[in-house]
Amino acid sequence: MDGRAGGWINGFLGVLIFSGSLPATRVAVADFDPVFLTLARAAIAGVAAGGLLLAFRPRVPGRGDLVSLAVVSLGVVVGFPLLTALALQHVTSARSIVFIGLLPLSTAAFGVLRGGERPRPAFWLLSVTGSVLVAGFALDGGTAASLTGDLLMLAAIVVCGLGYAEGARLSRTLGGWQVISWALVLSLPVMLPLAVAAMPPSWAGVGRPAWAGLAYVSLFSMLIGFVFWYRGLARGGIAAVGQLQLLQPFFGLALAASLLGEPVGWSMIAVTAAVVCCVACARRFAS
Repeated sequence: MDGRAGGWINGFLGVLIFSGSLPATRVAVADFDPVFLTLARAAIAGVAAGGLLLAFRPRVPGRGDLVSLAVVSLGVVVGFPLLTALALQHVTSARSIVFIGLLPLSTAAFGVLRGGERPRPAFWLLSVTGSVLVAGFALDGGTAASLTGDLLMLAAIVVCGLGYAEGARLSRTLGGWQVISWALVLSLPVMLPLAVAAMPPSWAGVGRPAWAGLAYVSLFSMLIGFVFWYRGLARGGIAAVGQLQLLQPFFGLALAASLLGEPVGWSMIAVTAAVVCCVACARRFAS
């Protein structure tokens, strides 16, 4: 198997894992404060990542890598989880999943700025078309629209794209699981004390679904998914493999409908399908 094919397989596995993130977050914020959830998931994942680093003892990042690791931490360890948790207090997970249609464009843009990639003009035309479709859907008030929730999701997409591209660039030298592990450990001295300080006064009101959601976003969304995702982006190209994120709305909408019983209308499915078609076609022009 060549490196590019391996990149696509790893990228697909990462997207499959990430697809459960927003539904799991939606369940968790029903009983947990979104700020505590963000801190707790990063702290739990950071402890697990520290165990991996101690067990396998990979190369320690150099001083020049610390700024990039800080960007990854701010983007995917703190920024995206916090912003989505806040957004999910205003919108359903089904609605938030549609915004994932913007992630390939955000990732590709930062891939150009940080990764030195140069997609062809047709790629940008198709990607922007998909983004316009998502924006048009967000302005439709017929699906429990919330300006606050939509703006928080847009901000989450921007910081996530930056974190993805920066992590992928760094994975070329450090390795995929090493990048997310070091980023989590780097944030642990801050996130762990804050998580302890933000703990709820009582756990009595926290149900099993919320605990399951916390476990999923801590171990799968924050650590295991990134092991595959960063490896895929590094091997297959940030802009190209980043288009696999357009599968995420389909998986996520199916989970939101089947596990949470959230309404998924035909307009939402149509927009998601149209966005997937636009950016899937853009894949051939990614390099």
